[in-house]
Amino acid sequence: MSGDTGDKKEIKCVVWDLDGTLWEGILLESNEVKLKPGIRQIIQTLDSRGILHSIASKSDYDDALAKIKEFKLEAFFLYPEISWNAKSTSIKRIQENLNIGLDTIMFIDDQPFERDEVQHEHPEVFCLDASQYRNLPDHPRLNPRFITEDSKKRRHLYLADMKRKKIEQEYEGPKQDFLMSLDMTLIISQAKEEDLKRAEELTVRTNQLNTTGVTYDFDELKRFLSSDDYRLFICELRDKYGSHGKIGLALVEITDKFWQLKLFLMSCRVLTYGVGTVFLSYILNEAKKAGMIVRSDFRDTGRNRMMYITFKFANFREIQSQTKGEILLENNLTKIQEFPPYIHVIIQ
Repeated sequence: MSGDTGDKKEIKCVVWDLDGTLWEGILLESNEVKLKPGIRQIIQTLDSRGILHSIASKSDYDDALAKIKEFKLEAFFLYPEISWNAKSTSIKRIQENLNIGLDTIMFIDDQPFERDEVQHEHPEVFCLDASQYRNLPDHPRLNPRFITEDSKKRRHLYLADMKRKKIEQEYEGPKQDFLMSLDMTLIISQAKEEDLKRAEELTVRTNQLNTTGVTYDFDELKRFLSSDDYRLFICELRDKYGSHGKIGLALVEITDKFWQLKLFLMSCRVLTYGVGTVFLSYILNEAKKAGMIVRSDFRDTGRNRMMYITFKFANFREIQSQTKGEILLENNLTKIQEFPPYIHVIIQ
């Protein structure tokens, strides 16, 4: 177990400037700008690894977007920010829309002033001189240990999420009615060996809805699978728009008197659907059937407050507090939240 929450997390999104960075020249001075050599292939390569792309550029929105469409690259850029705002403001908006950490963003710009401005406002962001763009495919923070089926589809999963958000914004009626209209199904199973690459990826990439921030590698997770002392649960969410992929993971240690959650996490992409509570209630019910109570490790990482609140609402209470924000929680299972009517649960 690495226990490493990491100062050098994998990059989840590369944010590009346009003039002098993505293309040669300045669009407002000449419409005859050309993509820099190899840019298209680099973007496609990173996309195939599950790394997202966006834009933070000072330019005219309509002209810039028309040029990006002309280059047939528009599908790669999520939540592009093209305006006359400070680049730091644009990056913050991208970060909020993608719901990822600033420390998982790489910003590429040819202008030292722009990089310095972003670095001053967001020191967590990794800023790179555009002259180094050819080295991106070899950059260690852009080379995930595994490329899973979920990571290959990541951009498409986000595009589907954008569609859901748009429909939700336009929906007139109670939130629960909208959730009901999604026809959601949560599929929960004990992990198999073919799930372990995705399981490792989840521990590395999931920071907000994560009880400890501890990462586990493939070999560690494989040992848990072969041990009678542990259970590893994984879940997938589907709705009428398709699959969200494998979005939840729970590692349970089985003792004589209780089940102890060593790790519980949920992708932030499904934060607003209440899926984490459903997954947690399933585990609590399974422990109750086995005649156990449930304990859970919790470590304050500075970013997982929402997970702590989720556990408190699920009737966990603190029974032990240590230094470095480490807490032991316990649930006596006298009251377990029921599954909401808008999520169909399948146990495999």
